[in-house]
Amino acid sequence: MVDLRPKTAEEYVRMVDQAIIEIDEFIACLEFDMDDPGEQLKVLNPLLESVREIRKGMADGSYEFANKDLPFMEVANRMSSQLPFTSLLAVINQTHRQGLNIDADD
Repeated sequence: MVDLRPKTAEEYVRMVDQAIIEIDEFIACLEFDMDDPGEQLKVLNPLLESVREIRKGMADGSYEFANKDLPFMEVANRMSSQLPFTSLLAVINQTHRQGLNIDADD
């Protein structure tokens, strides 16, 4: 299995920022394309807020790596076939659990 974890904190922050953008754009598409995206939004809005909380913790210095899944992983796993950014969330979660990939060869 290829280890896609970022090597630096800056890369990890950019990855979380990318996840926020992708989730936000997915929500916007659903709102535009669907007559009533209510059920999806009940899941996606909390998912977006969870990722934003992680980013906020990174910005204020309170974020900590831990060997446990991030709160959004239950939703990401359950809806993996419906979310185009599931693999990105999985790498963020793997990094959270295992830390940065500082031992990777360039």
